[in-house]
Amino acid sequence: MNDRVKVLFLCTGNSCRSQMAEGFCNSFNSDVIQSYSAGIVKHGLNPFAVKAMLEIGIDISDHFSKTVEDLEEIDFDFVVTVCDNAHETCPYFPAKTAVIHRSFDDPPRLAGDAATEEEALVHYRRVRDEIGEFILKLPAFLNS
Repeated sequence: MNDRVKVLFLCTGNSCRSQMAEGFCNSFNSDVIQSYSAGIVKHGLNPFAVKAMLEIGIDISDHFSKTVEDLEEIDFDFVVTVCDNAHETCPYFPAKTAVIHRSFDDPPRLAGDAATEEEALVHYRRVRDEIGEFILKLPAFLNS
């Protein structure tokens, strides 16, 4: 029997923020949380998200973009929306599923004017670190 809490990280395109959250959760909390990520639509895995996570030793390169419909057979305990759009358009989940909203800035949007890869990665790293801090505190938050 699996006693781990099932958590879905949901964002718009399942390309960056939700993928980072899933990667952190798998690295930090896999003993207590079974994590998944999805988007309202599929945008594909963002290579800068992969690179930023790999810099801190978390490899998400085997992740792929999914929608909620791709995971409909999973009975989630919690859904964490990691962007405002996902929160506003969050699909219906059964009453037992708690929806938590914690919005993070969108790295691809912030990096849109970056002249170099390094300038772009600054935004990905900042958001990555903010997501990592949130994920470290997540087990205690879910149990409160």
